[in-house]
Amino acid sequence: MDPVPGLDLSLPPFDLLDDAGRRRLQSSVDIGFHPGGTTLMEAGRPSPQVFVILKGLVHAYQVDDRGREERFADYGPGDILGAWAVMAGRARFSYRADGDCVSHMIPAATFRQLLEDNPRVAAYFNEGLAAKRQFANGGERREAAELMVIRVGEADLAPAEHIDAAATIAEASARLRDRRVDCLLVDDPAHAQPGIVTRTDLLGALALRALPLDAPVGPLASRPLATIGTGEVLFQALIDMTERQIERVVVTEGGRVAGTLGMAEVLAHFASHSHLISLRLARARDIDAIAEAASGMTRLVRSLNVNGTRIPYMMELVSALNSRIMAGIFELVVPPELHERICLLVMGSEGRREQLLKTDQDNALVLADDLDWPGLGEAMDRFSAALAKVGYPPCPGRVMVDNPHWRMSAAQWRERIGQWRRVHGGQGALDLSIALDARPVAGNGALFAPVKQALMALGDDEILLHHLAAATLEFDMPLTFFGRVRSGGAGTDIKKGGLFPVVHGLRCLALRHGIAATSSRERCAALVEAGQLSPGLGRDLPQALNVFQHMRLDAQFAALDQGRAPDNHIDPSRLRRLDRELMRDALLVVKEFRAHVRQSFHLRD
Repeated sequence: MDPVPGLDLSLPPFDLLDDAGRRRLQSSVDIGFHPGGTTLMEAGRPSPQVFVILKGLVHAYQVDDRGREERFADYGPGDILGAWAVMAGRARFSYRADGDCVSHMIPAATFRQLLEDNPRVAAYFNEGLAAKRQFANGGERREAAELMVIRVGEADLAPAEHIDAAATIAEASARLRDRRVDCLLVDDPAHAQPGIVTRTDLLGALALRALPLDAPVGPLASRPLATIGTGEVLFQALIDMTERQIERVVVTEGGRVAGTLGMAEVLAHFASHSHLISLRLARARDIDAIAEAASGMTRLVRSLNVNGTRIPYMMELVSALNSRIMAGIFELVVPPELHERICLLVMGSEGRREQLLKTDQDNALVLADDLDWPGLGEAMDRFSAALAKVGYPPCPGRVMVDNPHWRMSAAQWRERIGQWRRVHGGQGALDLSIALDARPVAGNGALFAPVKQALMALGDDEILLHHLAAATLEFDMPLTFFGRVRSGGAGTDIKKGGLFPVVHGLRCLALRHGIAATSSRERCAALVEAGQLSPGLGRDLPQALNVFQHMRLDAQFAALDQGRAPDNHIDPSRLRRLDRELMRDALLVVKEFRAHVRQSFHLRD
C-alpha cells in the first residue's frame, strides 16, 4: 500500500485500524488547501469531511449571545477536526483557517464506515479523555494496564472452610491441615456474622499465650471480617490488605462467602515491591527500620508507573503505605497508654489519598480535652524529625505536629473553626482548606469525629464559601487566549493551573452540599449523584486529574534521573503530540469547571 504523503498511520488513532481500514482510508483521503480566513466548519452544521491538519493553523471559536467571538483553542499539524461533527451530525464550534492551511480530508461516509468496522477507533473518539489516555500509553503499557482490571473473582480463591466456635485449637489445626487452607471461618451463635482465625492466630495462642490444645477457637476469632466483592479489581485487594495490615480477606458474591484471598494469590498477578515494603514495615521496631522500608517507595511508584498502573490505584496503594509508615512512627514516639488520648491527622494530598512521590509533611493532632502530657512537645519534635529522616521534608508553612498551632484538643479545634468562620481570607482560609482534607491515620480516630462535624457545619455559611471558593480562580489558566498551552521558562506549573482549581473547587462544592468525603474523585461522584455537577463534568474531571498527575509524575521522574529536585512543572514542548492534545483537552475541562464554580459561588475573575 502506498503511504499517504504527510499522513502518519502509525500514530493514534490510525494505528488502531486493521489492514482493510487502512486501505479504505488511503483510497479515499484527499488533500485540501484552505486560504487564510476560510471557515472549515460552522457551529451547529454537519461537516462533509474530517480534517487532519497537515500545515498551518486553525482556530476554533464560538459566538456568544451578544454576537462576540470567543476563541478558545487552536489546532496545528497532526490535529484532527470534525470527528464530532460527523458523528453527531453537527459541529459544536466554528473553525477558521488562521493563514493558509493544508489538510487531509476524509469523507464523512468513509469516516463513519471506519468507526463501524473498527470499534477501537470508535472508542478513541467516543470515550474522550479516558480512552485517549489509554491509547497514548502504547501497546506494552496497555497490556500491563489490563492487569489493573482483573477482578477478584478471576483470582485463584481458597475455599471458605467453616468451624464451630466451640471446636478446640487441636481440631482447628487438624482442619487447616486436612483442608490445606490458611484460615477458618468461625461460626458463633453469639454473632450474626462469622469471624476468622488464621494459622498464625493458632500458633500465637499456643506459643505466646500458652493456651491448651483443648481451648475453644471462638475467642480467638477476629471480627468483623475484612471482605471484598468478586467484582472489585484485584489491585483493590492489594490496597486493602496493605492498609489493614492483614494477609487474607474474605471474598463475597451476592451476600454469600465465595472463598478467601491471600496475599500470595494477589502477588501471583502483580510483580510489585509493595508486599516487601509491607513486610518490612510490619517487622520494623525502630525509626531506622521504618526508613529502610520506606526507601523503596520511589522505586515502587516508578515500577507501577512504567507498567501502566492506573493513577487512582497507584495513589491508593501509596496512601496505604504512607499511612502505615506514619502510624508506625506514631506508635514508637507516643507511649502505648496514650494512644487512645491522641489522634494523628494527615492533610493536603495525603489526606485526599492523592499522594504519589513523597512531598511535604502536612499533619496535625486532636488531643483528648483532659490530656496532661508534659512530654507532648518533645515527642512531636521526634515525630517530625523521624518523618524527615524517612523522606518526608518539613512543610514550609509549618503545618506539622511539632508546631503547637496544629496540636489542639477537640474543644480548641472547635474554637479555631469558629475563628475561620468569622475571619475570611488570608492564612485562615489557607488553614481551613488544608483542614478540610484531614483524615485520621493513627491513635484514636473517634477524637476526630466532633472536629469533622464542626468543619462540615461551615457548609451553611454562604459568605465564608464565597471567599473560600475565590481561590479556585486565583491562578491564571496555562492556556493562551487561543487555547495553546502556555509555558514559561520553567515550563507549565500543572499544580497551580490544572490540579489546584479542580481539587479546591470540588472541596468547596462538597462542603456546601454536606459531602464528607475527602478524595477529589469521591467528592466529584457524590456531587454528580446529588445533581450538583453535570454527568459530563463528573466524567471528565477525574480523567483530567489523571492526565495532570500522570504527566507531572513522568516529569518528576525525568527530573530525578537528571539529578534535579522534582517539582510541578511540565514542558509542553517536550510532550508527544497526543500528550499535548491530552493536556489541552484536560485544561479545557478545567476551564469549564472554573466557569461552573464561578457561577455557583457568584465569583468574579
